[in-house]
Amino acid sequence: MSPSRRTTPGEGTDAVSPENVEPPQDAPIAYAAGFACLVGRPNAGKSTLTNALVGEKVAITSSKPQTTRHTIRGIVTTASSQLILVDTPGLHKPRTLLGERLNDLVRETLLDVDVVGFCLPANQRVGPGDQFIAAELADLRRAKRTPVVAIATKADLVDRKRLAEHLIAIDQLGQWDDIVPCSATSGEQVDTVGALLAGHLPPAPGPLYPDGVLTDEPVIVMIAELVREAALEGVRDELPHSLAVVVEEIVARPDRPADSPMSDVRVNVFVERPSQKAIVIGRGGSRLREVGTKARSGIETLLGQRVHLDLHVKVAKDWQRDPKQLQRLGF
Repeated sequence: MSPSRRTTPGEGTDAVSPENVEPPQDAPIAYAAGFACLVGRPNAGKSTLTNALVGEKVAITSSKPQTTRHTIRGIVTTASSQLILVDTPGLHKPRTLLGERLNDLVRETLLDVDVVGFCLPANQRVGPGDQFIAAELADLRRAKRTPVVAIATKADLVDRKRLAEHLIAIDQLGQWDDIVPCSATSGEQVDTVGALLAGHLPPAPGPLYPDGVLTDEPVIVMIAELVREAALEGVRDELPHSLAVVVEEIVARPDRPADSPMSDVRVNVFVERPSQKAIVIGRGGSRLREVGTKARSGIETLLGQRVHLDLHVKVAKDWQRDPKQLQRLGF
């Protein structure tokens, strides 16, 4: 195993950035490209970090745990590397068939990446959930020798003393190729995280995706995620696990001029109980209108045109435990 490179809060990006090491005169510039997976327990800041590294929103974020249901690929292209970020659901102790399938999705993803970023939020103590993930990553390192970068996320939420304690706890948790603190919201050391992850990618003749491409996630999945994010704003803890979104259709309006296109987007929001349906809709439909307004803004930015968003809330009883319904909802 290569020696650990630890970046403390006082060190800048220049201390580790590969761009600061000049190649010998006339030597060809090596290029690296590959896949990185961000893992961590629920609400560890993985989606927020993905968006910060990419520079645009490609993954939904929420203060509610277990909001990521699909792997979202964010693509970071530089002159010397292309880092393809695969965001995953948080590893957790599953209570439903959906939870089991989400954990299986994480494990399958881990087997196919070149480097892993293990996110541990600085505002929470290292606990049993982190120990569980660390053990899984230790098995991965033994089986495939996949490098792991331990990332202390949400560093802006704690003081320097608490951050130092957190970094020591991370160091004691396992063997890591790098340990680095960062804040995705403030941008502190985000570039450092990107450089460290890219430093573990394999050589490549060039980028795997064309320059300018930020994600390969299908549009309908991104629209569904934008609606889920809006629907999760300010709701009780029970709802995030019970909410699924399916985009039924996107239809361009034929009567619109070419320079001012508009599409109708029909979306179904599924919950497990009538009481949850009432929460999403709100009194007199007030909450659903707020969800539609917030989601429509993101969808219009995504599509680059105006949209009419038609939202419907439906009950699919106990869908998290029903294999047939899980399949129909895309899990």
